Amino acid sequence: MQADFRIGHGYDVHRLAEGRRCVLCGVEIPCRFGPDGHSDADAPLHALMDAMLGALALGDIGALFPDTDERWRGANSVELLGIVRERMRGTGYRLANADLTIVLEAPRLAPYIPLMRETVAAALSAPVGAVSVKATTEEGLGFTGGGDGIAATAVVLLVAG
Repeated sequence: MQADFRIGHGYDVHRLAEGRRCVLCGVEIPCRFGPDGHSDADAPLHALMDAMLGALALGDIGALFPDTDERWRGANSVELLGIVRERMRGTGYRLANADLTIVLEAPRLAPYIPLMRETVAAALSAPVGAVSVKATTEEGLGFTGGGDGIAATAVVLLVAG
């Protein structure tokens, strides 16, 4: 018997590097630095994909899109999210809601959050009201507070049907 609801949690971190594009939730943020990684290093979308895969007991993005596979070098995480969305649909689930938190000292993300929500919702074929994106700082503490990296968490609720 299939459960009616599935909850998943995801977490991702990346170093920040000068000269890298800063793409968060599929939106390019004007900045002199960005997350460093094998793909576009979109930490909030990586956390979201891990949350979705975890809710479905399908592993994680490292197994699905390994950084040892050159096919995924520079990959657009919105496109990767589409692949995860199709896996989710194949199991008979759909997104009820997603809640993402981005931890980054700078730049200020508030002006970009509406577009981030729209971009994520479109990639998941979900209403914008089902997607929450929040940004916070760590007040100068830790690797994110010191400007060395970015962290992101995501929680999802999936429903059968």
